[in-house]
Amino acid sequence: MSEEMATLAGGCFWCLEAVYGNLKGVYRVESGYSGGATPNPSYQAVCGGETGHAEVVQLTFDPEIISFDELLRVFFTIHDPTTLNRQGADVGTQYRSAIFYHSDSQKESAEKIMAEMAAEWADPIVTEIVPMEIFYRAEQHHQNYFALNPNQPYCRAVVAPKVKKFQEKFVLKLK
Repeated sequence: MSEEMATLAGGCFWCLEAVYGNLKGVYRVESGYSGGATPNPSYQAVCGGETGHAEVVQLTFDPEIISFDELLRVFFTIHDPTTLNRQGADVGTQYRSAIFYHSDSQKESAEKIMAEMAAEWADPIVTEIVPMEIFYRAEQHHQNYFALNPNQPYCRAVVAPKVKKFQEKFVLKLK
């Protein structure tokens, strides 16, 4: 088994984590923060918009089972990459769309897939493609949140519809 990492921001990390945790070849999904200046930020500090961090998921995956390109196609399907610093009612730089690349090949793939997926959207994609610097794991109660809290109102209204859309479109990629 070979192993790579991917770090993605596309709104609330609960949504991304719920989707990527269901993909064949993805072995670990951790919610956290990246892209800002504040060391070891808390959820409250990130939500306050003062840290510069985005809510992200960091994936550990086997590229022999699922490619980085495939992870990105899922990414550009499950969130709106055309809205600057927002996803639905979630507004602020912590909800921005970003791909934090871990290698030059990931950067090249991100640029290629973003150009490819642009045709799927009426508005221009505003996703940032930036180098991965540091990942701060979110507090434990944010890990595996949707699976542990499926009846929480935000999960029912926002996360569940994204998971359903993903499951319908990527049925062959499900665990």
